[in-house]
Amino acid sequence: MKAASGSALPTKPCCTLNSVYLNGAFLPIEDACIPVTDRGFLFGDGVYEVIPAYGGRLFRLPHHLQRLQNSLDGIRLENPLNENQWREIFNELLQRNQAQAEPNNDQSVYLQVTRGVAAKRDHAFPDPVKPTVYATSNPMTEPDSKLLERGLAAITLEDIRWQYCNIKSITLLPNVLLRQQAVDADAAEAILVRNNLVIEGSASNIFIVHKGEILTPPNGNYMLPGITRDLVLELAAQHGIPCHETDISKEQLCSADEIWLTSSTREIVPVTVLDGQLVNDGRPGAVWKNMSRHYRDYKNAVREGKAE
Repeated sequence: MKAASGSALPTKPCCTLNSVYLNGAFLPIEDACIPVTDRGFLFGDGVYEVIPAYGGRLFRLPHHLQRLQNSLDGIRLENPLNENQWREIFNELLQRNQAQAEPNNDQSVYLQVTRGVAAKRDHAFPDPVKPTVYATSNPMTEPDSKLLERGLAAITLEDIRWQYCNIKSITLLPNVLLRQQAVDADAAEAILVRNNLVIEGSASNIFIVHKGEILTPPNGNYMLPGITRDLVLELAAQHGIPCHETDISKEQLCSADEIWLTSSTREIVPVTVLDGQLVNDGRPGAVWKNMSRHYRDYKNAVREGKAE
């Protein structure tokens, strides 16, 4: 295949670890460089995706690539590659970096597309320039069993981010600041609230359980549509577990029977302490345990090549 630049991709894997893809070539990460005039560096003008791969097999790739396309459309940037080209790059990275991820070869693929390098620094879009395309993969470990047994702590914070959170933009400073507030409070995540409605975590989506029913905020421009979130909705429907997308008030969050956070790398984790108070009895709940089992089954099906 040809990369966006038109150069042929190497077919023989290199022997080094930590291989990355940058603008048409695979190379060691220490050799990967971009100009300081790249708009991703100067303006945060770009988008990204994170894609798990279990047993070397990409997890829900079409869903991730559709979200990438939506993000690119949101910043008015043409997709530099088609689905088959993206898939070939990711599979090559997984193969090159496999030795780091043994014994199970679970990895997380990170990809980033910026508007590229312009002749001068100007807020307005430059004349057409070649996008910068970067991708890498890193080992991904199973969720900590002790954490899953006890759950994690979270705090609620006012959502200070912009109005296009449905775009998976690389401009993440507000999320970083919110997450750090949680860390400073000895919590693992900040659950964001806007106009008294629960939105999402600083790096996760959110579910609550109320009287056996799973609830999650509906998609909108204030939250990022989550691939893991959507799979939870699918699994709930498949297994007859009541589940609805609906507005959730902060009061409903604080009185929930269970609270979960979902993301591509965290998967599904229970929150057992919120703002210093126990969630229900302070232990992961029965509905979470049931859903977690269905999610693990789906992951195993991906490893066996029976699902994507």
